[in-house]
Amino acid sequence: MQLQHTICLGVAGNFAHHLEQAGELKDFENVMTAEPDAPKGIFPFYLPGSDSFLGVYSIGTDRLTLPEYEANAQVEPEIAVLFDIVYDEGKKVIDLIAQKFTTFNDCTIRKEGAKKISEKKSWGPNSKGIGDTWIPIDRFEEGGVMDHYHLCSFVKREGILHPYGVDAPLLGYSYFYTKLKTWLIDKMNTQEDFGPLENIAAHLQATHYPKQALISIGATAYAEFGEKNYLKSGDEVYVIAYDHRTEDSSIEPSAHKVILHQKVSS
Repeated sequence: MQLQHTICLGVAGNFAHHLEQAGELKDFENVMTAEPDAPKGIFPFYLPGSDSFLGVYSIGTDRLTLPEYEANAQVEPEIAVLFDIVYDEGKKVIDLIAQKFTTFNDCTIRKEGAKKISEKKSWGPNSKGIGDTWIPIDRFEEGGVMDHYHLCSFVKREGILHPYGVDAPLLGYSYFYTKLKTWLIDKMNTQEDFGPLENIAAHLQATHYPKQALISIGATAYAEFGEKNYLKSGDEVYVIAYDHRTEDSSIEPSAHKVILHQKVSS
């Protein structure tokens, strides 16, 4: 699926311990949240039509291209949800309607001195990864199809498969379903340009109020290998969402499983 006309946003800090493991908690030390476990904010990683680096379409499906410089890149295994955006007459976001979801690699470079999260998120084509299979969302609330899915990830290096992120139920997200949607709408309307965060309402205006948003809703905590190893050319990345009632976490394709598989190059 091509998303060149879709604004693409990510959620920072929506799984316990991820920011600490990624060494990014200090970036948000001055960002106040309503609850201790609330996400820290949202950030752009693709802005259609922008003249900035965020205007480069960064999402691939089978290749992950590392920056030419020493990047310290890590997989960020996530679920991405495609939402329809509903605006009022004043172009304020009043609703997000979840349509479908897939697996996502919000690959991030651990860049010293970056002033904004977005500076660590996009460096050119194929700096992100998205699954090529989508699962329709019957309802974005408890009792829906997403209740039963788990998210896991692996990196294959020199023929050995290593767990990269912990295997986690989607219900383990700190904010999910209605609570997440309400929070997203508020941040899209009110988040200010402060610290590592950006004014999302200004980005919506600059991108001519797109009809849809792809939102990656947060990365899981890392397994030991993921916490201690950056990506290298020749690695293979797997991000997998599977229905735990009928499937397992293996990298083998099956009916109720969405697999993102990327080959890493520099």
